[in-house]
Amino acid sequence: MNGERLQKLIAAAGLCSRRKAEELLRQQRVSVNGQVAGLGDRADPEQDRICVDGRPLRTPEATRLLLLNKPVGVISSCHDPRGRRTVLDLIPNHLRRGLHPIGRLDADSRGALLLTNRGQLTLRLSHPRYEHSKTYRVWLEGDPSPGQLQSWRDGVWLDGQRTQPATVQRLRREGGRTLLEVTLQEGRNRQIRRTADQLGHPVLDLQRIAIAGIPLGSLAEGEWRALHKGEWRHLMPEMGQSTTRR
Repeated sequence: MNGERLQKLIAAAGLCSRRKAEELLRQQRVSVNGQVAGLGDRADPEQDRICVDGRPLRTPEATRLLLLNKPVGVISSCHDPRGRRTVLDLIPNHLRRGLHPIGRLDADSRGALLLTNRGQLTLRLSHPRYEHSKTYRVWLEGDPSPGQLQSWRDGVWLDGQRTQPATVQRLRREGGRTLLEVTLQEGRNRQIRRTADQLGHPVLDLQRIAIAGIPLGSLAEGEWRALHKGEWRHLMPEMGQSTTRR
């Protein structure tokens, strides 16, 4: 039988612990498609009817991962005590349950922001140990020198600690300003803006164009789309077989 072990599915549904679920199986209180199941049996909650004591097992809520193109002025939060517009205000009401943004994007910045209902994805995408990259297009005031850009690549001191090495590429100069593409492996508070200020070339516009290999693409500002499993499976391969479809 394909699928997940029944004790794991029962525990994931919140009915009891996995150890208790194993006991339910030994007591022959679990059935799959009307047949009594035993310890070691598997099932697919998308296709099979799993019951405990004759009652259908509650299916865990499907994992949702949304890509949003956040406009300037929108807060990367679920609620704002000052009544400002938040990223959830851009998502339809029926999809908001359990959603929260992964990380932050400053109110005065725009671009790619991910939202999910799964804490494991939030941890995997936001914890420094996983070293997921974030790529930005940044307009700076003036024209930074090659030496200044190299300093940015090598790392600068912020809050008493040197930033990790960054990829910094000059794309073009235009009318007294310079466009850079910057890729970071970390995400300190307002890191790009503070680094640019330290180098003497303040940020004029900041847009995040990719997170963890997921590009913003042609998604219009203020719009969102649901990512299919194939787009994020590489982030949490261990969830790939147990996640239900939308």
